[in-house]
Amino acid sequence: MNRVFISLTIVVLVVGGYFFFTHNKGGQDSFAPFVLDQEQATAAVENSEIPTQISKPMRAIFETNKGKFEIELFAEATPNTVNNFVKLAESGFYNGTRFHRVIKGFMIQGGDPLSKDLSMQERWGTGGPGYKFADEISNNNQNIAGTISMANAGPDTNGSQFFINTVDNSYLDSKHTVFGKVISGIDVVQKIENVPTAEANRPVDEVVVQKVTIQ
Repeated sequence: MNRVFISLTIVVLVVGGYFFFTHNKGGQDSFAPFVLDQEQATAAVENSEIPTQISKPMRAIFETNKGKFEIELFAEATPNTVNNFVKLAESGFYNGTRFHRVIKGFMIQGGDPLSKDLSMQERWGTGGPGYKFADEISNNNQNIAGTISMANAGPDTNGSQFFINTVDNSYLDSKHTVFGKVISGIDVVQKIENVPTAEANRPVDEVVVQKVTIQ
């Protein structure tokens, strides 16, 4: 009986740890976007088209209702992550999405397609592209202020959601793939970081991504 109880306890801890991580801010910094079950995720990845590898420097220009900022994408260090982001951006996937989660002194999070729909606010933060892909974390992966990183629900569960670090968050380096950095418009990122928020760290004044252009 004790062995059964211990085994069940281990299973619960492993599963719980897989879907969430927290640190000493009272769990504010947990990233848990929706994740498909393994069978659905495997089928989605097998059926999805992976864009050709990027060989030239790439930039992403975010136009929001709070202003514009530009990100240099780390195509050489994180080719699959950048390819995925570029594919989604060029398809218009991010247009109309919101920065649905903002924590001052930590990060701003976006990339959820459900955030386009005000009637689905209770589900914001659970959406994605319908598949997941692996992390690309090297020894040089650094979640420092101004970098953009993939939000996830555990190892190898990346989709479309991302966050921009507004301070150095080195404890995230082993968990979240950094795939770019802000090279202009950091003042706009800081403006978004400082918007008033309500329950679930949701901005009171909506922050809308009007367009993401890849150059």
